[in-house]
Amino acid sequence: MRLWTFLRFMLTVRGRREIDLERIKGMGLLAVKVGQILALRPDLLPPERCLELQGLYQRTHTKQSAPLARLMEANCPPGFAEHFASIDEDPMAAASIGQVHAATLLDGREVVIKFVKDDFEEPFKKDVARMKRWLSAVLFFSPRLRKVGNPMALLNHIETYTLDELDLRNERKGQIRLLEAIDSVKEEFPLERLRFPEIHTDLSSERVLVVERVREPSIEDRIDEGSLGWEDLLQLFRIQGAFMFGLGTFHGDLHPGNAMLSEDGTYTFIDTGAICEAPEHVRAALFGFFEHLARGNLDDAFIAMLGMAATPPTGAKLERYMRDMHVLYDGFVGTSVSEVSLTQQMMKTVRTAVLAGCTFGEEAFPIIRSLMYMDGMVLRSHPDVDLITSMGPHLDAFKAIMPEASVDLPPPKQRSRRAGTPAAS
Repeated sequence: MRLWTFLRFMLTVRGRREIDLERIKGMGLLAVKVGQILALRPDLLPPERCLELQGLYQRTHTKQSAPLARLMEANCPPGFAEHFASIDEDPMAAASIGQVHAATLLDGREVVIKFVKDDFEEPFKKDVARMKRWLSAVLFFSPRLRKVGNPMALLNHIETYTLDELDLRNERKGQIRLLEAIDSVKEEFPLERLRFPEIHTDLSSERVLVVERVREPSIEDRIDEGSLGWEDLLQLFRIQGAFMFGLGTFHGDLHPGNAMLSEDGTYTFIDTGAICEAPEHVRAALFGFFEHLARGNLDDAFIAMLGMAATPPTGAKLERYMRDMHVLYDGFVGTSVSEVSLTQQMMKTVRTAVLAGCTFGEEAFPIIRSLMYMDGMVLRSHPDVDLITSMGPHLDAFKAIMPEASVDLPPPKQRSRRAGTPAAS
């Protein structure tokens, strides 16, 4: 992305007018991906602007859909169409990278055909390299910006998962990795309410994917219909939480359009091209933080967060960290997501922890982003729910497959929940 394009992008997302999503799409793939990330970052943009940017995730027709004949000519081998009884001319959906058409195989099975619309890879790599150069220069002269959203780590994360998405063969590879993870804990933590659509590998390639058509509505659809139950959301947290905290291998982009829910409560995960890995110390620290927070054990929660610190704070710095965290979380436990958004709270927590020496590189961001997705789903469908307390029983269940969380720190002075006031002795 050229500097001038980036400036136009920031003017679009930070201006007073309604965000023009088509204009962002016209700025290129990198602009779309940055916009999708900013949609989850109310610490960087006003919440109402984030909600507008979430339109970049929706699976809808766009003005940028490409003719089916051109896509097939550019991407499919001779005789490809002969495997199908029919292929719909009009796309079901067209996004920044791919375009999806409904089709029927000769044996009557319903499938969808996903195409990579254009040669995005080389232009995308050039845009990222260009943006890294001028971002490095900015960070050299203003190093404090590293602590505001961690921009270079964010860009690295966008680059990795976008390049994974551009090779459609990674969707099957992603399924295999998740299935292997499920199989490794099938006795301790069965995930029987999760499935993946069948991918026809004999008809698929780097730029074409033929996959079973999933008729069940997505979480996005159910939120819009008002049919997403609270127990359904808790089940999704149980599944994704097991991958994130227990297994360390998880779907890296599980937004509401990528999880389909059947009437019997079975989830189908789609678009598995971007699978993320969480290092043990990151997931242990975040798990310990949420486990203790759900129980109201604030001191233990704050200490657990320091499991990600490059150099754990001691002495006055540790005391200041604990005091600041108590101020931040005073009255938080027991509140609904409409009163205090987990997304906003996590961003404030990250800032406080960074000042204490915690590092939040790209390895931590996918888990935090997944939690933001969950927070957004709850806020839109069940705004009066106390998400943190509701997570408690499921967090306990994750222990069967969790690594041990430990932080080699001297215990701080015990404090009450009131803004760092020492507890009575």
